[in-house]
Amino acid sequence: MNPVGSILVCDDDAAIRTVIAQALRRAGHRVVTVGTLALLRSELASGLPDVVVTDVILPDGNGLDFAATLTAEHPRLPVIVLSAQNTLTTAVRATEAGAFDYLPKPFDLDVLADTVRSALARRVGRPIDAIDGEDPGVPLIGRSPPMQEVYRVIARVVANDLTVLISGESGTGKELVARAIHDLGPRRHAPFIALNMAAIPRELIEAELFGHERGAFTGAAARVAGKFEQAAGGTLFLDEIGDMPMEAQTRLLRVLQSGEFTTVGGARTIRADVRIVAATNKDLQLQVGQGQFREDLFYRLNVVPVALPSLRERRQDIGLLARHFLDRAAENGLPRKGIDRSALMALEAYDWPGNVRELDNLMRRVAALGRDETIGADEIRSNLGKEPPATAEPDPDLAAAIHARLERMARDEPRAFEDGTLYDRIVAEVERPLIEAVLARCGNNQLRAARVLGINRNTLRKRLDTLEIDTARRTVTE
Repeated sequence: MNPVGSILVCDDDAAIRTVIAQALRRAGHRVVTVGTLALLRSELASGLPDVVVTDVILPDGNGLDFAATLTAEHPRLPVIVLSAQNTLTTAVRATEAGAFDYLPKPFDLDVLADTVRSALARRVGRPIDAIDGEDPGVPLIGRSPPMQEVYRVIARVVANDLTVLISGESGTGKELVARAIHDLGPRRHAPFIALNMAAIPRELIEAELFGHERGAFTGAAARVAGKFEQAAGGTLFLDEIGDMPMEAQTRLLRVLQSGEFTTVGGARTIRADVRIVAATNKDLQLQVGQGQFREDLFYRLNVVPVALPSLRERRQDIGLLARHFLDRAAENGLPRKGIDRSALMALEAYDWPGNVRELDNLMRRVAALGRDETIGADEIRSNLGKEPPATAEPDPDLAAAIHARLERMARDEPRAFEDGTLYDRIVAEVERPLIEAVLARCGNNQLRAARVLGINRNTLRKRLDTLEIDTARRTVTE
């Protein structure tokens, strides 16, 4: 049986309070709602609930600051933080405050109900040492649901030394995530050392990692410290880990198991005081099956997996990223440029095989070479070197159904046209039947359905779980 309890909800928006209360009461919980921190404090003074749910921006204060105080005084009281400020900084600050979880707005009520259920079952919530400064300035940008999930994972791991494996296509920003984990964690004052396995000759990888003694091999004229020593006290980022040769994998596994290593040609044991963050654009599980990657090393590295979405899976972030890259180009001495809506539409229509790195390069190129102060669609298309795919004519029946839905919302839910969530709500309503129809056409093969939809398999699986699409009749054929 799912646990039920008393939930105290604080949000300054009466409509949000109402829908949250209705959803949680349907789940069997007792719910009290308030709209200010003063009323929240008053309710807490009369007795502690089982879970507190609070917004960040409130009329009389900051919900994150209050959450930090509350969890310090009552470490076993779970606090769930809601926020429309959907940035990595917000996610990390919620974790710093000791929050049980952080949900970016707009959020799915079923996700909130699941989070409350988990909070009631676990009854945990320990404060984490605060990070210096209000805004660490981590260069991770995006408000899309896939990026919010990345932020939440990062926020949960920054304060510990768990090994992290970042996966994603080339150009998605894997090193930025690794740097964020380092810069926001307790090792941030020590070195961040990166090593790209694909860029090092096979015969030199062990010497690069562990260092070598004088005379260890031809040309070794002096002792040289390896990356493990250089990163002492900090973070060692092993990029393109899938390209590591098998003999080096064996030695790395020993270090992860024992926490010690020796230099090439050396006999003295050295303690490995580093956090390991690895990254790959390959399917390591497939490589394990093919005998190209050690299974035991894979599990040692994959303690906390972080799957980065491709840019085509987070198209709603393209405008934010494009403007950020133009601002950064101006800071680096290139002409300051604006970008119009037609250009943003052209960017959003493109498939971005090079992901965020390709967008960054494009924005610097148009900033340097563009003749006008405002970038338009023609300039984007000419610099992409190809026309974006043509937009299909809308199906009349689908268009009529959407118009009818909007009419009903205008009549029954007029606030939907004022709170900035209309796009996400309509997309969510279309998404479920779309995924179900594609799965049916693909014989319930998730891998093939993901390819048809143009998303990766992990994203499809997450959407199936979030939308609670029945998995009992589905089979997966690799």
